[in-house]
Amino acid sequence: MASNLGELLLREKIVSVDQLKSALEFQKKNSLPVGTSLVQLGYLTEEDIAQALSRQLGYPYIDLDQFDVYPEVISLIPVDAAKKHMVMPIHRIRSFLTLAMVDPTDLEIIEDIRFRTGLSIQPVIASETGVVNAINKYYGTADSIRVKKIIEDIALADDGRVNIVEDEKEDNVLDNMDSEADEAPIIKLVNQTFIDAIKRGASDVHFEPYETSFRVRYRMDGDLYEIVSLPLKYRSPVISRVKILSNMDIAEKRLPQDGRIKMRIRLDNGKKKEVDMRVSSIPTLWGEKIVARILDKEMLKLDLTQLGFEEESLVAFQDAIHKPWGIVLVTGPTGSGKTNTLYSAVSTINTPDMNILTAEDPVEFNVPGINQVQIKEEIGLTFATCLRSFLRQDPDIMLVGEMRDQETVDIAIKAALTGHLVFSTIHTNDAASSIVRMVNMNIEPFLIADSLMLVVAQRLIRRLCKKCAQPHALPEAALLEMGYQKSELKGLQIMKPGSCEACNRTGYKGRTALFEVMKIDDDIRAMILTRAQSREIKKKAIEKGMLTLRRSGLVKIKTGVTSVEEVLRETVRDEI
Repeated sequence: MASNLGELLLREKIVSVDQLKSALEFQKKNSLPVGTSLVQLGYLTEEDIAQALSRQLGYPYIDLDQFDVYPEVISLIPVDAAKKHMVMPIHRIRSFLTLAMVDPTDLEIIEDIRFRTGLSIQPVIASETGVVNAINKYYGTADSIRVKKIIEDIALADDGRVNIVEDEKEDNVLDNMDSEADEAPIIKLVNQTFIDAIKRGASDVHFEPYETSFRVRYRMDGDLYEIVSLPLKYRSPVISRVKILSNMDIAEKRLPQDGRIKMRIRLDNGKKKEVDMRVSSIPTLWGEKIVARILDKEMLKLDLTQLGFEEESLVAFQDAIHKPWGIVLVTGPTGSGKTNTLYSAVSTINTPDMNILTAEDPVEFNVPGINQVQIKEEIGLTFATCLRSFLRQDPDIMLVGEMRDQETVDIAIKAALTGHLVFSTIHTNDAASSIVRMVNMNIEPFLIADSLMLVVAQRLIRRLCKKCAQPHALPEAALLEMGYQKSELKGLQIMKPGSCEACNRTGYKGRTALFEVMKIDDDIRAMILTRAQSREIKKKAIEKGMLTLRRSGLVKIKTGVTSVEEVLRETVRDEI
């Protein structure tokens, strides 16, 4: 027999009997609520269900993102009950509790919450995603709840100031064990924030001071999420603690600084995990902002086949990195995965008979068998200086973190022309633009044409969650506008993000890369010598079979790897 929700949706005529029957069968197989089953099967959206409930039951529909919920209201319902029933307490007046619910037709949930709280329940309707986001925001994960508990302990203490002891050890061990019970509250707060970020798979932690608050955000799968907003009094002690861990000068607050933290934490399964962090501070209007970049070795993929290359692009890239000499460039904005691609390349050809030297700023990951040098410009150890010294070290392969200036590019070209394989990065929008960029750095075109073998442009995009991705119907005109050909539309199935526990209701889990791999063949060399524009070079490369960033994205949409929104956000249409 259909649930109350199912009967209601039938009365609204927004689902058919067959659709409801399919949803009920899906519900039994996957142990999901009927509403979630309808959404995952693509019959309805969460908004459709919420609006239908509101019309039929007369309860108001609310957007939970627009509400601020007080801690005393949150404490009325335990987090396990909120997650189990998909409810969120939002307001209390005397003996009445306003409760946001995904399915207010479930009277057992209402009775359970009434029994738990001793209050009369006034239901309002919210989408499932809205409820989950609110639960994560106000209750958080187990570790973020612990962070909030530490904050409460500090507030209740007689003295919330930090008492910091200088730690001269290189390895600052942040371990979520009972041994931290005797540590100062601010130390525990910083430690637990980092532990929480690492467990969530965050790539960066942002400590951001503003006029009246101090915000902490994590970057996860490329997007920033606010984790907690602290009172302003936490700004100085937290920043000081992070700077001490990073071996920065806590007295210097007027100039940017860089530091490093090496941490070891214990995971929930008892295993230990080692993580490096690169820390940067800058002075802002309301104090120092600190960003800690988490460099997790377990997140580093060194298998070229796992990075996201299309088959033809991977063949071209592998062919180039096995050449005895020449330059291979990887281009893209900050945070586009260039370092991962370069590490994967040198790891692929890292054999005992090879002498591989790298100059990096900073050295992000330690790779066994490779000689890595940390650039220190303040003492004159620059990319150009390192490259000159490398040539006296009998190298086979050299990796230069970035070609920033004419001198570095000039030495790299000379190295390539004298029998060395050189890897490096450059900042341009696409592969063809890299050549024009080098010409603009006053490098002679004949030197570029003779030394450059391959240019790779890349971008990072989010992967669709495999468990909750759902079909996405788009008009034919929109698909053609994106870049698909008429012949590709037959049988084309596009997916969009759904919502489930596995992906924290975001619809995305993990990231992959879009690649544009341009081989420098005789035709393109001739164009370089005539100082052709990047548009002309790109057109010729496409004629030769190059997949552009947009085309790489279209392939990944077609295979269900990512969504239309992700590709449109990171690429532009090929106007050739």
